[in-house]
Formats: sequence, structure tokens, C-alpha cells
Amino acid sequence: MSEENKNTSEVQEEINETPVTEEETETDTEMAQEETENTEETDASTEEQPAEGKTKTSFFGKKKKEKDKKDQQIEELTDRLKRNMAEFDNFRKRTEKEKASMYIIGAREIVEKILPVVDNFERGLAQAPEEDAFAEGIRMIYKQLMTTLEELGVKQIEAVGKEFDPDFHNAVMHVEDEEAGENIVVEEFQKGYTYKDFVVRHSMVKVAN
Repeated sequence: MSEENKNTSEVQEEINETPVTEEETETDTEMAQEETENTEETDASTEEQPAEGKTKTSFFGKKKKEKDKKDQQIEELTDRLKRNMAEFDNFRKRTEKEKASMYIIGAREIVEKILPVVDNFERGLAQAPEEDAFAEGIRMIYKQLMTTLEELGVKQIEAVGKEFDPDFHNAVMHVEDEEAGENIVVEEFQKGYTYKDFVVRHSMVKVAN
């Protein structure tokens, strides 16, 4: 046998004869257990990730649903508030209009009762002498009364020479008059008046055919 083969055989015998200690065995066992635990933890974390993602998605979906419900409630309350405000505004305008109409109706009734007094003033002054001091005082009172009524919104309706208008004139007589023209007021028997564009009394007139 050669010397090299002899040496190789001796080395192999030494390796085979080298005893394996108990500490080395325990170390190998612990390392194997650690590798197994790490592998299990990795698998567990991998399995938990989809579940966690699912929970997070479910949480946000529920939160979004709750938010949409709140937005819907806010829209309903806002719409209800707008409707109530519109109804209140309409009620306020209607009330103001009714108050104004009631005021005009009341004032028109008062003016209507004053007009016969005005008529009597005019009849009396038509018969009074021109240079009479008493008649002059009556004329001044009459002018003051008419000025006050005009300031309150009472106006006399124009009649003579105007075309007949049933909204302002009351025809009590018709006359054939070619010079005056057709449907023209030629004479006024009683003056008519308006109060704030409302007719208090129509003019009593004669109309040419």
C-alpha cells in the first residue's frame, strides 16, 4: 500500500471515531425548531393579511354608508327648511297685501261718505254771489278740503270731452250730437272720484251717439 492511501485511511478513521457531543445535538435541534417556528409565523402572517385587508375594507365601507345616510338626512332637513321659509315669505306677503287692501277699502269707504259733503259745497257755491264775504270764506274752506283729499290720494275723474269709459263713467243719458263725435262725454251731472287708482264713485254723464 502506498503512503498516500495509508494517510487517507487514517484521516477517515479519525473522523469516524470522533464522538458527537450532546451539546452539539441540542444546538442542532434548537436551530431546527427556530426554523420551523419562523416558517409557521410567516405562514400565519400571510394568512392574516387578507383577513385584515377584508376587515379594513368592511370598516371603510360601513363608514361611507353611514356618511351617505347623514348627507341624505342633511339634504332632507335643508329642503324642509327652504320650504318652510318660502311658505313663511308667501304668508308674510299675503298678509301685507291683505292689510293694505283692508286699509284701502276702509279709506275708500270714508272718502265715499265725504263726497256728498263735497257735492253740497259745490251746489252752495254755484248759487252764492261772487263778491259776498261769506261765500268767499266757504270757497276757501272748499279749496282746503279738496287739497287735503288730493294729498290723501283722492282725484277727480275727467269726463267732459273724453271718450266714454265704462270703468270710470256711468252713462245716464244719450244724445245725438254730430259735432261732439260718437261715444264722447258731452255733459257731467255728478263728478266721479278715485282713491289710489280705485274708483270710489263713477262720473254720472251724458254721452253723444
